[in-house]
Amino acid sequence: MKTANALALVLVLLYINGSTEWPTHTVCKEDNLEIYYKSCDPRQDFAFSIDHCPDVATHNFNIRAAMVLKRSIKELRVKVDLIINGKTVLSYSETLCEPGHSKLIFCGKKKGEHLYYEGPVTLGIQEIPQGDYTISAKLTNEDHAIIACADFTVKNYLDY
Repeated sequence: MKTANALALVLVLLYINGSTEWPTHTVCKEDNLEIYYKSCDPRQDFAFSIDHCPDVATHNFNIRAAMVLKRSIKELRVKVDLIINGKTVLSYSETLCEPGHSKLIFCGKKKGEHLYYEGPVTLGIQEIPQGDYTISAKLTNEDHAIIACADFTVKNYLDY
């Protein structure tokens, strides 16, 4: 009976709280560089980390990302927007997986499989802009269903 009462209390508290958002995760908070992310997919969160945050400034750094796929990947598209003061100032999109031509090792993974990437990332920019801004990233499959979606907050006050 105590278990049933405890379960009822938890359900009531969840209902009252009404929060359906994922928590904001800290990627790094060192010196004058802070990076946070929050999943914008209401049904799934994921794990993301950077090995050494100051390496982001060198434009070559190692990341880790992991999740369980809720949909299969035959085709995969990425769309990234740079948002400053609520306005999109830069937009980039690319097809990463398509039949017969895949750029990533996890192309072709099935629903329920683990997706894990560990390795280097190179930014295609000369310097990281100073200030506070948001990077919105969305991965979608061939059915336009969200595979992963996140809003990254970057606070950069370093001079390079």
